[in-house]
Amino acid sequence: MSIEQAYNIWANQYDTNENRTRDLDKKCTIETLSKYKFSNVLELGCGTGKNTEWLLAHAQQIIGLDFSEEMLNKAKEKIVDSKVTFKKANLTQNWGVDNNFVDLITCSLTLEHIENLDYIFNQAYLKLKKEGLFFISELHPFKQYSGSKARYETEAGTKELEVYIHHVSEYIDEAKKNGLQLLELKEWFDVGAEHGLPRLISFVFKK
Repeated sequence: MSIEQAYNIWANQYDTNENRTRDLDKKCTIETLSKYKFSNVLELGCGTGKNTEWLLAHAQQIIGLDFSEEMLNKAKEKIVDSKVTFKKANLTQNWGVDNNFVDLITCSLTLEHIENLDYIFNQAYLKLKKEGLFFISELHPFKQYSGSKARYETEAGTKELEVYIHHVSEYIDEAKKNGLQLLELKEWFDVGAEHGLPRLISFVFKK
C-alpha cells in the first residue's frame, strides 16, 4: 500500500484517535509561531487542517498542499473560508505556487515520508519572500532510532507507514546548502517524560 493510500484510509480517524504525536505537533506549532508575524502561508502536508484553523486566525491567505485526497476532504469540511485554498500536490514535484510569494512555510509530520530533502528545501527557498520563515515540526530522529514511526489502528491491526530517517544534521545541512539560516531548534517531550526521548523536533529557518 502506498503512503497516499494509507493516509486516505487514516483520514476518517486522524482527528479523533489517540495520537500524542499529532497533539504535541499542534502545541509545538502554536507555541513556536505565536512569536512571529506572517500574512501569506504555505502549508506543506496540511492533512485534515489541524493546524490550518489556528494559522487562519493570524494570516491573510493560506495555501494547503497534501497528496491525500481524503485528508483534504476532511480539511475542506472543517474550514470553509475564502482565505484558504486546499490543493492536492506531490511535494516531490512542482508545487504550483509562485516564487517569492509567501512569508511563512509550515511543514508538520511530513518529511519522514520524503526521502530527498534537497528538493523540499530548494523549493522552500524559492517560494519564500526575503526574510520569510520555514517552520518544520517532525518526529524526532531519536524517536525513530528506537523504532517509532507513523502508525494507525485498523480492524486488521496496526498499520505502520513507510518512513525515512532524517538526522538533525541533515535538516541543518540541507537548509544551509539552500540558502536558509537556522533561527530556532527545539526538542519537544511528552508531559511527564522530560528525561526520556524527545517526541518531536522543530526548526525555524529564515531566508
